[in-house]
Amino acid sequence: MNQHQTQARTDNRSARRIAFVQACWHKDIVDRCRVSFAVEIAKLGVGEEDIDYFEVPGSLEIPLHAQLLAESGRYAAIVAAGFIVNGGVYRHEFVAEAVISGLMRVQLDTKVPVISAVLTPQNFHEHDEHKKFFLDHFVVKGAEAAAACAATVDKVARLPLAS
Repeated sequence: MNQHQTQARTDNRSARRIAFVQACWHKDIVDRCRVSFAVEIAKLGVGEEDIDYFEVPGSLEIPLHAQLLAESGRYAAIVAAGFIVNGGVYRHEFVAEAVISGLMRVQLDTKVPVISAVLTPQNFHEHDEHKKFFLDHFVVKGAEAAAACAATVDKVARLPLAS
């Protein structure tokens, strides 16, 4: 294999790498998204070896982590997963707006797609019914994030970009 083939293979591999950044608040619920994402993205041809997983304390820490990962040039996409609920310390709306706006800014500034599986329900109560709903819902969101990630990476790769 010559140097050009080696470089093309390396570029192709890095073009398929995905970073998955997960907040650890309500980790038991958000973990369901990560597991579902991994299962679904594998069905779409992205192997476990092509995904790097990162944990941050809470959702407010996701945008900075996503930006640093995007700026590294190693990833074709960043997936963010978190669960922002009204916990009484910060206003739910403030945190949700800051995180979602931050993620949008990251992808627009770096041109690396950021797929959001950061859920921001208006009401969440830690009783069995709500917890079961969100445990199940994060499985759905993980699969949806995988489909969106694969489609976006493919579509961005096909865009005619100016040199």
